[in-house]
Amino acid sequence: MPKTIHIATVDELKPGQMKAMDVDDRRIAVANLGGSYFAFDAVCTHAGGPLEEGEIDGETVVCPMHGGQFNIKTGGVESPPPRKAIAIYKVQVVGQDIHVEVP
Repeated sequence: MPKTIHIATVDELKPGQMKAMDVDDRRIAVANLGGSYFAFDAVCTHAGGPLEEGEIDGETVVCPMHGGQFNIKTGGVESPPPRKAIAIYKVQVVGQDIHVEVP
């Protein structure tokens, strides 16, 4: 059964910023794209790079290790070297709190 966790507040994430935290056995990042929030696995599927330390370019997060790119909204690979998508998670904003639903 999925659970909902508090990951950040809207004041913590300005447009174009990300924040990550460990949830059980995974690292999850949340990004602010123009006032909309998206959550995704924060570990690159290529070599385990920390995606929250990468750059956001439009709807894409760029891994700081080897430049792999993922679509923040879909999790899909935008540019190699990764071949496998990252998981994405449902986000809810309740007042000022950003919540992420995890399995």
